[in-house]
Amino acid sequence: MNIELPPGGILLGLGCDVIEVARVRGVVERQGERFLARVFTDEERAYCLAKPHPHPHLAARFAAKEAISKCFTTGIGAELNWRSMSIYHGARMEPLVRLDEKGQALLRHVGATHVIVSLSHTETVAMATAALVRA
Repeated sequence: MNIELPPGGILLGLGCDVIEVARVRGVVERQGERFLARVFTDEERAYCLAKPHPHPHLAARFAAKEAISKCFTTGIGAELNWRSMSIYHGARMEPLVRLDEKGQALLRHVGATHVIVSLSHTETVAMATAALVRA
């Protein structure tokens, strides 16, 4: 997503996270649907599980949620839970963030207007960077 900040646009929060794909694969193998349903939205699960190798995609979304929670300085918990955030794709397959009502309220509370996210993964490592901005 291209967000053009006007003069005076402000970066309010920045977060990043890196995770080994094997860690996510291991949790999925041990906990299965219980883990998937707790951490990922239906939209995220449908996208990732349709891939021939879903674990790097799941890991990238896990990292994105961690990075977003770091932007808000809340971590994952009472103020922002795993499913408060959903990573989906825009018209050019760019990663975008959808927040539920709890996430939208937190976004307003910190004075931000957008969450920007970037994801990357290999077969072994996934990472994400997220930013809160006020345009």
